[in-house]
Amino acid sequence: MEKIVNKYGGSMSGIVVNVRDNNVDKALRIFKKKIKDSNLMMQIKDRGQFEKPSAVKRKKKLKAIARNKYIKAHTKE
Repeated sequence: MEKIVNKYGGSMSGIVVNVRDNNVDKALRIFKKKIKDSNLMMQIKDRGQFEKPSAVKRKKKLKAIARNKYIKAHTKE
């Protein structure tokens, strides 16, 4: 993420893509890749609706269980 200075002198952080030679398609591809790599869409999705702390813990625990089950199934011992 880069720091951007707004017109009031304050700084903002955000994703910046420079358009070179009026090649908007390439800039759009780069922007989409930066969004995907920064995990921004997942954060927006998670913050879209309030979730109780107990539900967050339960979801995190279930993900860990599924991850461990997958690892056990795909490792050879």
